[in-house]
Amino acid sequence: MRIALIGRGRVATHMGKALLKAGHKVVSVNSRTLAELPQVADLYIIAVKDSALLEVISKVTKGREGQLFLHTAGSMPLSVFEGYAERCGVLYPMQTFSMDREVDFREIPLFIEASDAASLQQIRALADSISQHVYELSTADRKYLHLAAVFACNFANHCYTLAADVLQKKGLPFDVMLPLVDETARKVHELHPKDAQTGPAARGDQNVMQAQAALLDGKAKEIYELLSQSIQEHQE
Repeated sequence: MRIALIGRGRVATHMGKALLKAGHKVVSVNSRTLAELPQVADLYIIAVKDSALLEVISKVTKGREGQLFLHTAGSMPLSVFEGYAERCGVLYPMQTFSMDREVDFREIPLFIEASDAASLQQIRALADSISQHVYELSTADRKYLHLAAVFACNFANHCYTLAADVLQKKGLPFDVMLPLVDETARKVHELHPKDAQTGPAARGDQNVMQAQAALLDGKAKEIYELLSQSIQEHQE
């Protein structure tokens, strides 16, 4: 397929590499300024931050009636194209991306949605060419998927940041956490997360929780106490 890619951030960069590897022709790569956007392509993929999406859609769709436009945002609805494009869809890769870290796009789950059956068929063909895990998912359900991803990835990573802060105060590197982090991630491949839960909150060890909370202050202390309470409630 001839693909015009709009965006130069993390998602656009990794998706562009996957498209080229799958044999597609990326006819242009534009930032949100849309300096050299081709007039005709098999489809246009818009991979920009959520706050810029509507502005970019309003520009890129102008004068391109009948073309197929996709966005890659997990939290944005298909209806964001309403009034701008009749043929539209979503191609959401559920993964965390960093510029300096390569990923195997074939292993990334892709969630797709489309305005009509013909567009869905075209999007599925594209998705199947770059990933082995493709699922159809509505806007209404995708927002819950994205919420779950925030808990599983973004919030978990922030907890790593808080752990690194605690260690840094005592001159310890975050590397000492890596075997623990890796085993925690491996366990949920085999156990339900609730069954894999360990630690003082899971045991109901109030003395340990009170002593640890006393070592913290501010938001970190609030997060520790709130998470401990949530763990206890789930275990009960």
